[in-house]
Amino acid sequence: RCQYYIGKYMSVIGQDVRLSTFQMEFYHGLNSIDKWRGKNSFKCREIVRKSISAMKEAAANSDWNFTNKLCLLEAERQSLSYNHSQAIASYDASITSARKSGFIHEQGLACEKAGFYHKRYGDVCKAAEYFKQARECYEEWGSSVKVDFIQGELSNVQILVNSELARRGQ
Repeated sequence: RCQYYIGKYMSVIGQDVRLSTFQMEFYHGLNSIDKWRGKNSFKCREIVRKSISAMKEAAANSDWNFTNKLCLLEAERQSLSYNHSQAIASYDASITSARKSGFIHEQGLACEKAGFYHKRYGDVCKAAEYFKQARECYEEWGSSVKVDFIQGELSNVQILVNSELARRGQ
């Protein structure tokens, strides 16, 4: 469905863009994880399982191109399973892999997802660190929309950080 709408949009603006099957699988998996958060359905879990399986296959053939995507999907799945240490390790592995591969936008995405993970679990200081990294990536990538979005998250998190520091007397 996503590729259909992307194709439709691109035809309206006069461009032909085709995402690889593996890229579509990656974004389908991320989208399903977000839906899974809202309602724990078998369909979403199955889509995520298939997406991770596809990324493992892709990473085996092109490590530099797909390992960061695999690690991000695994981090998100681990976050849903409450495997805190594994989730953090996978977020960090995704960030490192994306940086090594030169995928600044995917590095930003992994930082953003890690920021939201820490925000959900109440570690606002860590969330702020990851959101700052995401903002820097998106600035370098040139996406003012993402920079503005992340800046909004940073502003919200900074309020929580300040109140946490005030509560501690620091």
